[in-house]
Amino acid sequence: MPIKVQSDLPAKEILENENIFVMDEYRAMHQDIRPLQICILNLMPVKQDTELQLLRALSNTPLHIEVTFMKMNSHISINTPIQHLNRFYNTFDELKDKKFDGLIITGAPVEQIPFEEVDYWGELCEIMEWTKGHVTSTLHICWGAQAGLYYHFGIEKILLKEKLFGVFEHKVMNRKIPLVRGFDDYFMIPHSRHTAVRSKDIHNCKELTVLAESEEAGVLLCMTEGGKQIFIMGHPEYDRYTLHNEYIRDKEKGLPIQMPKNYYPEDDDTKKPPLQWRSHSNNLYSNWLNYYVYQVTPYDLDEISPAMWI
Repeated sequence: MPIKVQSDLPAKEILENENIFVMDEYRAMHQDIRPLQICILNLMPVKQDTELQLLRALSNTPLHIEVTFMKMNSHISINTPIQHLNRFYNTFDELKDKKFDGLIITGAPVEQIPFEEVDYWGELCEIMEWTKGHVTSTLHICWGAQAGLYYHFGIEKILLKEKLFGVFEHKVMNRKIPLVRGFDDYFMIPHSRHTAVRSKDIHNCKELTVLAESEEAGVLLCMTEGGKQIFIMGHPEYDRYTLHNEYIRDKEKGLPIQMPKNYYPEDDDTKKPPLQWRSHSNNLYSNWLNYYVYQVTPYDLDEISPAMWI
């Protein structure tokens, strides 16, 4: 799948070296095709890492995608160079008059803070409300999923006794739903969080269907009817070494951190962790793009409206 990005986005060269088809602006202008317009609201502190992970995850279908990155106007990011943000990101104020085929809301390292005390919570609520009439399907990841479940359905998060950290087994619960088409009965996905949403609260919400669940990690994947809103509690987009880097970082800071479960061979953090989740991650994002974006979105983006899901 060709992904259209700005020609000088740093992730472009890395993706090309991995034989991922990335199309620059000039080539895209000379193709007679409407690309899917996908917006990524990147709430992670080191935005370049998340850009690369998500662009990899979106790169496995024959669909032509044009990616726009969004940042919060009400929050100043101190871990990403301002030059990068100014060059590659737009604020919600700059994008709110546009419509998108799909939106991804990432996780954020604010999970232990009450939602209303997050400095950009008001703006995020405005964005989540805006998606109802401006986005065909919205994919929420980790804290973004917790925030979405709280905003849309009033489902609270809880603080865990210790960080849920590692790669956990999940069971497919509703195989007939296209989002999990092609999945094995059981599959592995990384988690890295201090909070959770109770499985029973999700199961008790009549607007939600649970698609995958873990005995240890709880509900991984749930969605509203038609896939207008999709919630992923873990991090299928993570790279091989993302959990390793988080583990070493916290150890060096002297923070209380357990070794990630089911990650290192023989629990030896000097050994290369096996990549156990990439195929299902690729499948998940491909299914989302195909069945809940491409097959649903109108050719004319102006026709996107809440009435599409009534």
